[in-house]
This record gives sequence, C-alpha cells and structure tokens, in this order.
Amino acid sequence: MPGYTWRRAGQGKTLYLTFDDGPIPELTPWVLEQLQQYAAKATFFCVGENLVKHPEVAKLALAHGHALGNHTHNHLKGWQTPPDVYAQNTALCQAELDALQPGAAKKLFRPPYGRITAAQARALRPTHELVMWDMLTNDYDATLSPEKCLQMAIRHTQSGSIIVFHDSLKAKPNLLYVLPRFLEHFTRLGYSFETL
Repeated sequence: MPGYTWRRAGQGKTLYLTFDDGPIPELTPWVLEQLQQYAAKATFFCVGENLVKHPEVAKLALAHGHALGNHTHNHLKGWQTPPDVYAQNTALCQAELDALQPGAAKKLFRPPYGRITAAQARALRPTHELVMWDMLTNDYDATLSPEKCLQMAIRHTQSGSIIVFHDSLKAKPNLLYVLPRFLEHFTRLGYSFETL
C-alpha cells in the first residue's frame, strides 16, 4: 500500500509510539505520566467525539509536547462507510483538532481498524499524512495475557517502528502492564521516543 506511512526508517535508535481512540480522563493522563517518566514523546490519534467530551485531556497531551492526529469523529469503519460520509466525519474531527492546535503544520490521519478505501485515501492524501504502523501491540485483545502482549511487542519492534497502543478502557488491563515495561526496556537499550 504505497502512499501510507508504515515506519520511519533511517532515524537511528528512535521509536514512534502512537495511542489510538482517546483521549479519555480514565486512562490518557496515566499514559502521559508514564511517558513523562521516560522523557518520551508520542502521537495520539484522537476520536473527535472524545475531543468534544474531554478537551482538557487533549490540551494536557499538547502541553506535555505530544502530537495529536485524526482518527475520525466516530471511529468509523472505512470499508462500510461511503466516501462522502467518511470525508465529512473526518472533517468534523479535524475541526476539533484545529481548534486545539491552530496553525499546526502537519495533519496526521489514521483510519480506525486500519481500514480505508482507495477513494477515501485519495480524498485525504492532499491534506493529511496517512499513518499506519509496523507494530500493533494488540493491547485491546482480552484473550491476550499482559505478559504475552509485552513479549510480542518487544520482539517485533525495531528502529523506526511506529507502534500502536490504545488509550481506551478496552485496552486498559494490558496497557497498564505493558506500557511502563515497554518504555523501560527500550530506554535501557538507548532508544528515544518521538512524535511523528
């Protein structure tokens, strides 16, 4: 799938943490605390309706030096949504993001579930970088033990990786275990964590 960003190769010992589906007050502030302990920066792909409900949490992420990206307004399934509806929904989320960070030079978009049609992508590509990933932690999977989730995340992360976590209640049990240990492991190996 050309035209999508899957990783950032050639950046030395740098990793790109991303968090999908927030911001929510029950978990995002905890994520920010963990990141701060390791001087780690991350990119949060926000659902627009969560930005409407919890703008103070999004502002906290920005105040900590993190980046915000677009994850549609209602976490739409791209393959099941007409292009015009998808574009309108994405624009709703972008309006919330623009209000929080006026004049932001870079607009980032990640399709929920990684599902987007060619027509939807064509409509977004002139204005947004379409960001995918090369390491999905599966932290939302309740059948996956926290230990296994961490083991897989460490094994499949490499320099330049874009790593997906979720600041959502569904992911909370695994995230609480995995994130601090993931940060500690790669910090000890000399990696830094940057925004996209």
